[in-house]
Amino acid sequence: MRHMGGPNVEAYSAGTEPSRVHPDALSTLAEMGISAEGQRSKHVNELLDQHFDYVITVCDNARETCPVFPRKTVRLHWSFPDPSAVQDPVERRRAFRDIAGGLQERIAELLGQAEQRPA
Repeated sequence: MRHMGGPNVEAYSAGTEPSRVHPDALSTLAEMGISAEGQRSKHVNELLDQHFDYVITVCDNARETCPVFPRKTVRLHWSFPDPSAVQDPVERRRAFRDIAGGLQERIAELLGQAEQRPA
């Protein structure tokens, strides 16, 4: 989102069960030319005091356990399987790449809709 949205978009990432940024996620981002510098795994509770136009969950568990953000926040759910659950290393890398491609498509669609939305 940050990469595709440019300077007009602020994007944050957090999880309901954070541990670390998966190495395959980092290498997939690097392959895509996206910097992950300064990114760390964080709990969604760290962001509760902030206002968001959108909160997007990408796994079914997060959809159920994500806290409610106040104000006029649009909640979206994009269901993707957890690529880190894939056991075979080659298939896991492919899963990370496939999901990255799916996220790019959804992000492009959302950014297009946001541009058409009245201010």
